[in-house]
Amino acid sequence: MQEHDMSWVRTEMVLAQPAPAGVTGMGAWVRKNLIGSVSDTIMTIIGIALVALIVPQVINWAFINAQWTGPDRTVCLTAAQAQGGIQPDGWSGACWAFVNAKFGQILFGTYPTEERWRPILVGILLFVLLVPMLMPKVPRKGLNAVLLLIVLPIVSFFLLSGGAFGLPHVETPRWGGLLITLSLSFVAIVVSLPLGIVLALGRRSNMPIVKMLCVIFIEAVRGVPLITVLFMASVMLPLFLPAGVTFDKYLRALIGVSLFSAAYMAEVVRGGLQAIPKGQYEGADSLGLGYWQKMYFVVMPQALKLVIPGIVNTFIGMFKDSSLVSIISMFDLLGIVKQNFSDPNWATPVTAKSGLVFAAFIFWLFCFGMSRYSMYTERRLDTGHKR
Repeated sequence: MQEHDMSWVRTEMVLAQPAPAGVTGMGAWVRKNLIGSVSDTIMTIIGIALVALIVPQVINWAFINAQWTGPDRTVCLTAAQAQGGIQPDGWSGACWAFVNAKFGQILFGTYPTEERWRPILVGILLFVLLVPMLMPKVPRKGLNAVLLLIVLPIVSFFLLSGGAFGLPHVETPRWGGLLITLSLSFVAIVVSLPLGIVLALGRRSNMPIVKMLCVIFIEAVRGVPLITVLFMASVMLPLFLPAGVTFDKYLRALIGVSLFSAAYMAEVVRGGLQAIPKGQYEGADSLGLGYWQKMYFVVMPQALKLVIPGIVNTFIGMFKDSSLVSIISMFDLLGIVKQNFSDPNWATPVTAKSGLVFAAFIFWLFCFGMSRYSMYTERRLDTGHKR
């Protein structure tokens, strides 16, 4: 039998070769994302020009020419302003001395100075319980959830309000600043998600009365602005209560914001439920699972994973909308900052700009953190669509 020449057959595997230099590295990224086409190049040039025009002025205003400390408005006035004149360009450095002087009020409102250790302790407890909850590999999530979502709100109420365990009572009208913003947002988030899930399930229920009640509640709440809900909770609700019965204004705001957020959360969750294929429901039924078992073990985990962006978007909107409580004379972070503009000791042309920029930065910091964690959670749970 004739033998074939096999010398052309490779006897060992070729080692992996590096990618071509033209498709990796910073140069390749620039060519692909910034100058990949004529329109991309034009937009890149315009963007660089805008950055070069705006960023140096912002840095100059926020850092270089800014005043960081001082006893009163005089440190934030230029010579022309102090003499009653006006700067030719109307531009001067930020007055961070105003923020520094009012920092305690921005955090706690008019909460008694000697008792501010109590909201500080609540903040520490929130941080200690929240961080492990957000870390996937930390054990005992159930216990952590109970402490964070049930025990912490109760402990925080007694710590902040006082009147028990030897703590002086502090009325809620004296609460303010970041304390109001975080407490309102945290309670609304904790309440709105489970209540929204229940409303979404009720709206998809086969029981006519349950479905009708859920639809009426969701559509009625979503049909009015949050300001109207807060106004009703603060002003109109006491008119319908028996004589001598009243609720704290802060509690009324909590209920109003939580119910308002739950209505929007219900529609977000309902969208996730509608995205689940019918086969998932039929598969759960074929296993003999009851309704609540089917929802808990099969349907709801998939639905919530699909609507993580919508859920976090609702949380972010809720956090920002907390500033609307000023309509019922409660001063959150933004309200306290604006209230201090009227202080004559800090009346300068840059006081309002500095205070609003600082408040915007705080809001952005929390919202950006929630957004980034949402993206991380999406990537971690996106196991069914990975290639």
